[in-house]
Amino acid sequence: MWGHLPVVAGAVALLLLAWRRRWHWLAKAGLGAITFWALAAFLVVQLVFRFNDVPTIPTPGYLSSGAGRVLDIGAGSGRSSIMVLLERPNTTLVALDNFSATYIEGHGPEKLKANLRAAGVGGRAEVVSADMRKLPFPDASFDAIVSTYAIDHLPRNDIPGALSEAARVLRPGGEFLLEVMYPDAWMRFAYGPLMMHGARAGDIRSRWTAMMETAGFRALEQGTAPATFYIRAARRKSGE
Repeated sequence: MWGHLPVVAGAVALLLLAWRRRWHWLAKAGLGAITFWALAAFLVVQLVFRFNDVPTIPTPGYLSSGAGRVLDIGAGSGRSSIMVLLERPNTTLVALDNFSATYIEGHGPEKLKANLRAAGVGGRAEVVSADMRKLPFPDASFDAIVSTYAIDHLPRNDIPGALSEAARVLRPGGEFLLEVMYPDAWMRFAYGPLMMHGARAGDIRSRWTAMMETAGFRALEQGTAPATFYIRAARRKSGE
């Protein structure tokens, strides 16, 4: 969220030094370009990605009934949990995380519960500490699942198992909204190859769609939002 600001500060300091010592114009132009990029990228992260805000459900088709028991896999600080509970007011939700993310300050069940209470939805949510690769729930115990920017953080070999676990605990016909990081133009500008490790957009779409199908889901809808690729899928019913 704030990683571009040290680049801005360092580039500005070097740019001022370049002007004072009358360095070659090419050095000044290069430092000016770095300063401009870092500041613009910071604004993209804050105003376009808005990772500190409560997101919105990217498709009106997800849980259009507005009701049901939902599982948030990899709930983190609670952004996606709050998103579902606010936009689908007749739902209840289980927010699951292993609380190992070091980039969330004070990460733990109590912080997640406090965020849910602050959003006014704490009474409709339960927090569970567990691993998404081995979900502690009976088969077909949820009407819907949501997971945002979580399953794609697993080692690649662990992802199919996590998706299969999601299919197991979802009732037949239940919906799964999966959101993963996506190297669109905004992401490429703000982070370059740092976040995506060279992955191409087309590869991400085809790979995740194929993994969802293999795990037992039927894709209903696909789309993109800034820095995001999403799939709305349903667990296959018997005979599908």
